[in-house]
Amino acid sequence: MSSHIAVRFDGHRAYVTLDRPDKHNGLTIDMLDELVASAKLVARRHDVRAVILSGNGPSFSSGLDVAAATSDPLAIVRNFVPLPWRGTNAFQEACWAWRRLPVPVIAAVHGRCYGGGLQLALAADVRFATPDAEFSVMEAKHGLVPDMTGAATLSRLIGMDKALLLAMTADTVDAAYAARIGLVTELAQDPLAEAEKLADRLATRSPHAVAAAKRLFEKSWQASTRRTLAVERATQLPLIIRKAIGGRAGK
Repeated sequence: MSSHIAVRFDGHRAYVTLDRPDKHNGLTIDMLDELVASAKLVARRHDVRAVILSGNGPSFSSGLDVAAATSDPLAIVRNFVPLPWRGTNAFQEACWAWRRLPVPVIAAVHGRCYGGGLQLALAADVRFATPDAEFSVMEAKHGLVPDMTGAATLSRLIGMDKALLLAMTADTVDAAYAARIGLVTELAQDPLAEAEKLADRLATRSPHAVAAAKRLFEKSWQASTRRTLAVERATQLPLIIRKAIGGRAGK
């Protein structure tokens, strides 16, 4: 099986690149498994301070390669069943695995960012995109709904009315609109360079605080105020203790 996900490490950065450029990085079932394996590989590297997701060739990703995926219906059924201890199936874990990482994940988007490709980008913590990038929640074109964690990520980023419009119409929208409604964090002529600059900036911060901030918002973003404040306290206390012990040790 040839790999279509390239992983390399450069200092504190991990680069995870979709590498099926002749198909605009259309996602196959094998690539979903490779994405999960790549996230596990990154998680084992304690020197990594940020992950940069990108796509080789003309696009970030045109989404699930429906023709390739439907050529093996049994594989779809097999991968659709969630693992009970994880709470996700293979399609979902290919995206949600990046949410599980304690380090920031930054998506550098260009060209097409459709369907499952968009949902992978939305699973990143930050998204930089070129001004000419295109976005589509395109599952409705195939009679489907966004199912690779799209409902979870869209609900955290944009209002329900805009999410419904994108999901029901499967319209393609430009980068300016995507940035305006919150699908994209910032526009950049060179999103990879911006992702690298952000990764370098984050590397100057406490890795414990960065990881805790990601965990805090992940657990509390749509929770009740009471739950949010409880998570805030539980997240902050270990940092305070660590700082106090570190301060005494340095005296």
